[in-house]
Amino acid sequence: MKPTPNEMLKRYAKDKEHAKSVNRLALMIFDETSKKIYEMPQIEKNYLESAALLHDIGYFIEAKNHNKHSMQMVIQEGLKGFDDRETKIIGCICRYHRGSLPNKEEHEVYKTLEKNDRKIVKRLGGILKLSDGLCKDHLYSFKDIKIEYDNKNSIAKFILIPQSIPPDIRTAIRKRDLFEVGFKCQSVLLMGE
Repeated sequence: MKPTPNEMLKRYAKDKEHAKSVNRLALMIFDETSKKIYEMPQIEKNYLESAALLHDIGYFIEAKNHNKHSMQMVIQEGLKGFDDRETKIIGCICRYHRGSLPNKEEHEVYKTLEKNDRKIVKRLGGILKLSDGLCKDHLYSFKDIKIEYDNKNSIAKFILIPQSIPPDIRTAIRKRDLFEVGFKCQSVLLMGE
């Protein structure tokens, strides 16, 4: 029987709190992005939530390629409530939370996806990658994230509202590349009040 994302999280995750924090941020960014930049359906939010919870389970195997291991674990075990196609999408979202951008010429699983599903992976993978970058320091977090979108110039301005002391966002700045590819925009991250 296929496990639920929460069952896989309990079984394999080394840092469950990090996974839950990344998930919370990813869903905040999803909602803002869906309102301000590109409307996405609920099923895609479900994909993102599952991938956010499972993005680091590959550490169970090894740290070096944990993102690739996370993808393989999701695909091999399957996920309750998702068919094989959807499970591949979720696995690929996990895969691209770090490292290289999706490449349909070189990446075996990604290139088997239909064009529309590859777009979903880029968009949701971009949200996950950015969320993971925002969640590097467990001592600090954000109580809210707002987006101001300049449609004419395709610029997404993220207003990050910290819980208390503003965290270091340099990792998030480096990890915004896939978001920009997925949503065909440039992005700016700013601390709010």
